[in-house]
Amino acid sequence: MDAKEKFMKKAIELSIENVKQGGGPFGAVIVKDGEIIATGTNRVTPGCDPTAHAEVNAIREAARRSGSFDLSGCEIYTSCEPCPMCLGAIYWARLSKLYYANNKADAQDAGFDDSFIYKEIALPPSERRLPSECLLRDEALQAFRDWKEKDDKVRY
Repeated sequence: MDAKEKFMKKAIELSIENVKQGGGPFGAVIVKDGEIIATGTNRVTPGCDPTAHAEVNAIREAARRSGSFDLSGCEIYTSCEPCPMCLGAIYWARLSKLYYANNKADAQDAGFDDSFIYKEIALPPSERRLPSECLLRDEALQAFRDWKEKDDKVRY
């Protein structure tokens, strides 16, 4: 078994064990230089946290352990193709490669259908199911002006 398969098997094992422990059927592993630096499982229902997906939990742990929000040079192995939130987190964390086992259709078949989110994101805010309204934009722009003028900012 090659290294990629070994890491994916670990993500799959985590997903299977997590179901037994009351969590969702998702597991993730983050690897740097051939070593696992973090793992995560889906803890949405046990933790009452809709953001506690396996990938997000693994990213949080890897960032904490590395002391950086920038996980360039790391790879993520996840038991299922990431949802839109997790995919966004993977991009924001700057992970260098994504491997997944189950795909979106497999997730949908198991009751985890994210297709509506992909469709909603493509729509203008006024056409989305979630009512949205821009409010106090001029006042809020001050934070961006302050940020642009800040000399000691850490870009992310």
